[in-house]
Amino acid sequence: MTAPGDERPECVGDVCVTCSDTAVVVRVVRLLGDDLALVDTGSGQEEVSVALVDPACLEPGAELLVHAREAIGVPR
Repeated sequence: MTAPGDERPECVGDVCVTCSDTAVVVRVVRLLGDDLALVDTGSGQEEVSVALVDPACLEPGAELLVHAREAIGVPR
């Protein structure tokens, strides 16, 4: 929620507040080190950065929201 007078976009649902594209839900296959993880997108596997996500959320089988190969959050 934004404060009065704060014009920054509000984070709503599974949408990137920077460009308004939809983030994709993926499942962690394994951690690769150097803030990278191998994830299952449902149509294949990809390496993504997990540098912005709480490490407690990073275990095999965990779901992440990914945008532009960057994990940006955890689905609610």
